[in-house]
Amino acid sequence: MRRRFFLSGALATVALPACANAPEVSARPLLRPADAISRSAPAADRLVAQAGLGGRVGFVVSDARTGEVLETHNPLRALPPASVAKAVTALYALETLGPAYRFQTRLVATAPILNGRLDGDLVLVGGGDPALDTDGLADMATQAKAAGLREVTGRFLVHGGAVPSFDRIDRSQPDHVGYNPALGGLNLNFNRVHFQWKRNGSGYETTMDARTARFRPAVATSRMRVADRSLPVYTYASDGGVDAWTVARRQLGQSGARWLPVRNPALYAGDVMRTFLRSNGIVVGAPQRATSVPQGPVLALQQGAPLERVCASMLRYSTNLTAEMIGLTSTLRRGVIPRSLDQSGDVMSGWLAERTGARRPDFDDHSGLNGSTRISASDMVAALTAPGARDRLRPILKEMTVEGAKPIAVRAKTGTLNFVSGLAGYFEARSGRPLAFATFCADTARRDRLSVAERERPQGGRSWARTARGLQSDLIERWALVHA
Repeated sequence: MRRRFFLSGALATVALPACANAPEVSARPLLRPADAISRSAPAADRLVAQAGLGGRVGFVVSDARTGEVLETHNPLRALPPASVAKAVTALYALETLGPAYRFQTRLVATAPILNGRLDGDLVLVGGGDPALDTDGLADMATQAKAAGLREVTGRFLVHGGAVPSFDRIDRSQPDHVGYNPALGGLNLNFNRVHFQWKRNGSGYETTMDARTARFRPAVATSRMRVADRSLPVYTYASDGGVDAWTVARRQLGQSGARWLPVRNPALYAGDVMRTFLRSNGIVVGAPQRATSVPQGPVLALQQGAPLERVCASMLRYSTNLTAEMIGLTSTLRRGVIPRSLDQSGDVMSGWLAERTGARRPDFDDHSGLNGSTRISASDMVAALTAPGARDRLRPILKEMTVEGAKPIAVRAKTGTLNFVSGLAGYFEARSGRPLAFATFCADTARRDRLSVAERERPQGGRSWARTARGLQSDLIERWALVHA
């Protein structure tokens, strides 16, 4: 971030008594007479006032080793964290499931294979892997062929019941945004389908596929129709397990592409799996949903990366589906079958309160996409400075640089929604003192006034976000100078 913008680089928990009684305005530390450089740092309250964001700003900065609170502004005010919530989710999952935990996807036969023939059903069984992709299914089809499978006389089934299914993360978002897909035990390509179009004479050629760098299998579980209109740009309807989309002709131009969300993820994965089975000479019917967990020999297995790597990727790329899947899986491990993302978020809120003494967290999901989630800067820093949290989180947080008078290396998680911006993580003061911080900015009144159509690109949203990020950068520069 040049001065006011972060530049991306490479890739809790005890109560804090000082936080519990922290004032609602900045507690400025007394400066030593010899510390001339710290005298030049602007006051935090003045930086907040100059930003003129409207709404509310809250921050806490603490010693990362001891948890000692050094400076605050509205520390107890509960604000939406946006994707900063994913840092809490990562800690929740790593401590619940363990950093070596791996998701598994299996291809199961319900009967033995005799002379290449399966007189039974073939079932693709999801284990909740958030990172399963088309390449992984291609590998599973190759394994099935190597296991001797040539013919299936029964059905081809898909089972996504390892975790509860939800048709989207946040119902207040527009239908077509790819970061708000369905969730279930069987997910593929972050439950997104690739839509591409190209003008052909007076019409358009369109494709819907599950592409990766290696493969581009067409899918039958999503379809697109070009409609002769200007608005809305997209419409969606569910048609018997098929995602039926329309797009406005007058918005397409010559050519283009975008990822659209998938609402029937198990059938989508089965659709792609069927293509690869057929390419290996194994003919199966169209996928159908399984009603129970199958029993029988495993013909193919796709094992995900260790959870620590999954969390690092999630924190770097801020993938909402990954956050929800590891959060839901952790809640299940804790003995709760959640009926909603809100209920699973409540379990995580209770875990954080028990782990850190936090009093105000209210997670309505695990990704922060739902704007009704709330946490205070005090509670966020309590999570970051809890025993063992820094050692677990800091290495997997995204590395950033604040470019000021002297570059400052920061490990942190960003969070952005319309008129909401958050940043939380770790860095070192110029003295070498390790610091933990959380800064939340939100103009919820302005956010709440947006219509659904305005939410993808609201007027004034980008400039507001730039100002918020600039304030976060300026605060970090101040803290690096002042807190020796």
